[in-house]
Amino acid sequence: IAPGGIRTALQRIIPRFEAASGHKVAASFMAGAATKAKIAAGELVDVPVVQPPFDTVTGSGHVRLESETPLATVDVVAAVAADAPQAEVATPDGLKRALMAARSIACPSVERGAACGVNFWSTVETLGIASAVKPKLVAAPSGWESVKMLARGEVELGITFASEMDPDPRIRLLGPLARAVSTPTGFVAFVHARTKEPEAAAALIRFLASSEAA
Repeated sequence: IAPGGIRTALQRIIPRFEAASGHKVAASFMAGAATKAKIAAGELVDVPVVQPPFDTVTGSGHVRLESETPLATVDVVAAVAADAPQAEVATPDGLKRALMAARSIACPSVERGAACGVNFWSTVETLGIASAVKPKLVAAPSGWESVKMLARGEVELGITFASEMDPDPRIRLLGPLARAVSTPTGFVAFVHARTKEPEAAAALIRFLASSEAA
C-alpha cells in the first residue's frame, strides 16, 4: 500500500520487479494520511510506503523499524494549459503572482489528507495568501486527476507531484514550486512486522530503492 503520489512510478517499476524476481505484487494506493492510518491501526500490508512524518506508524509496533528505507523525494509542481501564458513558479514572488492570477486551481484533496494537497496548502499559508486561494481550489481525488482536470479545461492551474506528471500535449509543465516555500515530500518503505513473506517484502524494497528502479 502506498500514497497516490508515488502511484505512477510504482506502476511502472513493479512489473520489472515481478519479471526479475518471479514474485507477484498486489499494489493499492490511497491518500497519504489514510495510508498511515491503516498501518497504524494494524492492517497487514507486506510493504507499507508512507510519507514523513510517520511517528504514528513507527510507534504502532506494526512495522520493522530496522527495515526503514527511503525510496524517493518528490517535488510539488504546477502546470497550465499548453496555450496559456508562461508563469513563474520557481521563486516565492513569482509563485504568489501565479496563484493569485489563476481563477481556478486543481490539487489533491487537503481534506482527505492527500500529501501533495497538504504540502501545497502549507506553501499557500507560508505565502500568506490562504484566504485568497481557498475559494479557487478544486479538490481532485489524486494528483493524476488534478492534471487531467487541467487537460480537460476545467481549471486554469494544476498542482501535483512531479511523479504524477504524464506527457500530454494539452498542458505545459511550469516546474517545481519555489523551494524556499515548498519542501519536497519523501517516500519511505517498511517491512510489516507481521508479514508472512519477509524475504519477498525486503526484496521488493531493495529493488524500489536501487538504481534498477530509476
